[in-house]
Amino acid sequence: MFSKDLGIDLGTMFTRLADSTQVLSEEPTIVAIEVADQKMVAVGREALDMYGRVPESIEVARPLKNGVIADYEITETLLSYLLQRVSGSMRIFRPRVMITVPYGVTSVERRAVYEAVLEAGSREAYLIQQPLAAALGVDLPINSPSGNMVICLGGGCTEAAVMAMYGIVSAETLRAGGLDLDEAIVNYVRRKYGIVIGQVTAEHLKIRIGAAVPQDTENSLEVQGQDQVTGLPRPVTLTTGEIVEALQDPLKAIVETGRRVLEKTPPELVADIIDRGVALCGSGALLRGVDKLLTKSLGIPAYLVDNPATCVVEGAVKAIPMYNILRRSLPQV
Repeated sequence: MFSKDLGIDLGTMFTRLADSTQVLSEEPTIVAIEVADQKMVAVGREALDMYGRVPESIEVARPLKNGVIADYEITETLLSYLLQRVSGSMRIFRPRVMITVPYGVTSVERRAVYEAVLEAGSREAYLIQQPLAAALGVDLPINSPSGNMVICLGGGCTEAAVMAMYGIVSAETLRAGGLDLDEAIVNYVRRKYGIVIGQVTAEHLKIRIGAAVPQDTENSLEVQGQDQVTGLPRPVTLTTGEIVEALQDPLKAIVETGRRVLEKTPPELVADIIDRGVALCGSGALLRGVDKLLTKSLGIPAYLVDNPATCVVEGAVKAIPMYNILRRSLPQV
């Protein structure tokens, strides 16, 4: 009666918490730790500001890799901190939690997420696949026998899924996402200009001037990097066209994932998807022109949903009262 129902979107780049009314917390999934005594120094945005800027005595780590837990203890500490912040220190009425996992994770990976959220202070924990949570979060009519397709472009993985009757009919997970786009920009700048830039700078370039397809207006941005030969700082100016060129290979892999899911989908459902289009979710869907790229490559209209960054966590919390209906489709631990 007094405990909260919470949805958690545990992502490689961001962890979001929401209740039935609003998104309560949105923090980068990153932690700063003192190496000597393994004590937590900072979490979230504060830790992100330290990334690549700290002495050897402090380690800044992402506890998730490609959407799954790579460091169990750090993940548990992070979840515990976030749950305490949104639930308060009164732990008498511990929350019920629905937490997201990528489609197709192994039983070991599922177990790690389940145990981490229980140890962090939840009363009950359930798992839900990210594409299913996204579909609930954008109110797709997945309660009917007609096909609905979602592509979630996350930081660590990309998922494409076709759903009907509250279940996933066909889906695939690509263990690559926004971080791989950043890495492609880093490699491009190093190859073309002989300059090394960091992941944070690459992400800044992607957000400010990046695009998936050539744009009518060409923007440019100057960034500081480190010369590969001399090791000294050197500025370089990059244009939108160069970022588009740098991103082609990882974007091609994302398109192929969507194509393979459509190939595995029954023709009746494909006909429904052609009428309704493909919903694009996740922060990666905010890259300019990614909807045009997917529309052209898949031959099906792709559109950006109204709440791409938060729809997964909003769907997760909506799924808690629907647990009995969804149970047959949810991952078992």
